[in-house]
Amino acid sequence: MLGCFIVTSMSDASKPLRRGWTTGACATAATRAALMALWGEGFPVKARITLPKGERPEFAISYQACGSDWAEAGIIKDAGDDPDVTHGAEIRAHVRASSGGVIFKAGAGVGTVTKAGLPIGVGEPAINPVPRDMMTAQVVEMAKRLGQSPDVEITISIPDGESIAAKTWNPRLGIVGGLSVLGTTGVVRPFSCAAWIASIHRGIDVARAEGLTHVSGCTGATSERTVQAHHKLPDAAMLDMGDFVGGMLKYLVKHPVDRVTIGGGIGKIAKLAQGEMDLHSKRGQVDLQFWADTLDLPALAHANTALEASQIAGAVFAQTVAQKALETVQARFLEAADGRKITYDIIVIDRAGAILASAS
Repeated sequence: MLGCFIVTSMSDASKPLRRGWTTGACATAATRAALMALWGEGFPVKARITLPKGERPEFAISYQACGSDWAEAGIIKDAGDDPDVTHGAEIRAHVRASSGGVIFKAGAGVGTVTKAGLPIGVGEPAINPVPRDMMTAQVVEMAKRLGQSPDVEITISIPDGESIAAKTWNPRLGIVGGLSVLGTTGVVRPFSCAAWIASIHRGIDVARAEGLTHVSGCTGATSERTVQAHHKLPDAAMLDMGDFVGGMLKYLVKHPVDRVTIGGGIGKIAKLAQGEMDLHSKRGQVDLQFWADTLDLPALAHANTALEASQIAGAVFAQTVAQKALETVQARFLEAADGRKITYDIIVIDRAGAILASAS
């Protein structure tokens, strides 16, 4: 899984975190540059666009090509200090005259939507609504200024996008063939946890749209493989929860399914059992004194880790962890917003992927 961090304005005591630009903003700037060439103004050195909140950044043109009835321009994406897998990717826009308004196409490295539940319909290129609006606005504004017809086909491509997409959640969300063109503000702020939680939400939307009634959130790849095999769940049912159990469960209360399985290692699930809703090691630790008191085993208070506590206490530790984690979840998230009761179960696994305990 990708790393994640929470920041406000500083990455250390003195260095401000640098923001970046979304794939949607880059695609829009590339579209503007290509249109300038297509409609007689020539390729610019930089393209300036207006973002949804009024900001007007400039983007250096990294690639240009043209023919008698088409033009193409590229922008290198700068994600700033956000750990974004698309940082450094080139976003290209190929434009040509068409009919029937602005038409969007997926070029090489841009995915196509194959599952319901996303903002774009099945069969459409994975270019989200706000980037589409931004590019359309460029077409309309420039066509009016230059006396051109605003009927344009825009094909967005991302060289190596298909291989980069393998590092994202796109395959599970049913976006095949490459990356998505994303962004709502045009700006990437180094707050990647928010992006991760948003992806969990989209996974839930897709699962519900496919009619799935049982989904699972797991803390890592090993627990995910174990839980998926144990329950024989399809890929679309597996949510990339990571450490964000609270972000997943809060959304599921508002957008419920019948059954939710939470899987993870002994340490992560122990923190959930203690009431933690963010399981990252930087934001919460296993309280070994709590577990010593709970199991009436003073030796647990002197253990170094949950794994060592499990070795000291044996199977009873993992089983108690699973049961208390289940009670924690049920106490806060049992009843969905529509009044239905959600069924939960917990699976605790070891590092090899074997099931240590479960509670349901």
